Amino acid sequence: MSTQGPLPEKAADTSAEQPWPVRVLSLKISDYVDRMSQLWVEGQVVQLNPRGGTAFLTLRDPDVDMSLSVSVPMNAVRAMPMPLTPGARVVLQARPTFWTKRGTLQLEARQIRPVGIGDLLARIEILGRTLAAEGLFDDDRKRPIPFLPRCVGLVTGRSSAAERDVVENARRRWPAVRFEVREVAVQGTSAVTEVVEALRELDADRDVDVIVIARGGGALEELLPFSNEAMVRAVAEARTPVISAIGHEVDRPLLDLVADWRASTPTDAGKKVVPDAAHELALVTGSRDRIGSALRRRLDAERRGLVATTSRPVMADPTAVVRARREELTHLRARAGDRLQVRLHRALDQVEHLRRQVTALSPQSTLERGYAVVQHADGRIVTDQRDLEPDELLRVRVAHGDFGVRPVTSATAAATAASAAGSP
Repeated sequence: MSTQGPLPEKAADTSAEQPWPVRVLSLKISDYVDRMSQLWVEGQVVQLNPRGGTAFLTLRDPDVDMSLSVSVPMNAVRAMPMPLTPGARVVLQARPTFWTKRGTLQLEARQIRPVGIGDLLARIEILGRTLAAEGLFDDDRKRPIPFLPRCVGLVTGRSSAAERDVVENARRRWPAVRFEVREVAVQGTSAVTEVVEALRELDADRDVDVIVIARGGGALEELLPFSNEAMVRAVAEARTPVISAIGHEVDRPLLDLVADWRASTPTDAGKKVVPDAAHELALVTGSRDRIGSALRRRLDAERRGLVATTSRPVMADPTAVVRARREELTHLRARAGDRLQVRLHRALDQVEHLRRQVTALSPQSTLERGYAVVQHADGRIVTDQRDLEPDELLRVRVAHGDFGVRPVTSATAAATAASAAGSP
């Protein structure tokens, strides 16, 4: 690789044939950093190492895993109103410097001041309002706590009293409860990272039905991680319901507002996370007794109703109703028969009367009284003597049979004879 010729002035002009040596890049970074102005920066002290007249410390961002090395004169450290210790929140005035030999960036501080409690509270208040405006604290997004979880996830300090309070109180209420415990740092520089990692690990476990984040009481500075924005957002994003059990009743970190349920103490969380077996058994026993009493009352009422029903006269002699109906039916049948007989007699009388009328008016009856019907040979009835012809054969019908006759006189002779008989 050739390095002959003038070096490129800008980083964009470098190439594989004309690269910058390490010293050039280091010097250019140093020149760029040296042109930066002094600035104020805030962070959390992670490590503190006094060496002679200078204190070397690591300043860490409280929200993310980023840090810078800082050197500060011991005079500035001693001038602080309180001793500087790891975990303290500070704001310092510094100038960035770049060590060309090691290729490292650090801050050279001129002043260092502690972040006051009032400032911390003000920042927490501003953060709380911001998150509330986003809806992270709304009641409608809070998930219900399961009545009887299969497994309880517990994020707490290592061998802490908070862990014992939660576990012992829960098992005292429900001995069969199962815990999945994650012991993490609950204060200091790594608290936020460890709590969030444990929370996400338990949230990914499908057997865990609820997660408890528990810590005992402490000073405001010790509880600051539980008002950290990264932790609050991690709880809001969790799929599993979360119970916050931080400090005492008076302690109200932002974690309490975003959690699905706030316990006043770790002991209270142990009582909330599972039901009381004795209480539930008493409820079941009471319900069973009430059901039994209600069933017995219903059976007694039905028994009394049955006795009242069977004691009625109709039930004492079930055939009485049948007999009464049978007698009524027999009476109705007799009445119907009688009325039918009457109507039949009337009808017979009417038929006989009509028969007699017909008989009296019939030609046969007239013949039987001695009358006869005279007919011509062609069947015409003789109604007028003048219709007769001499020696005409006539048919005479009487009551019993008929016979033939011939007239002995003509119609004219008969008329003359009649006239003669009528003259004086």
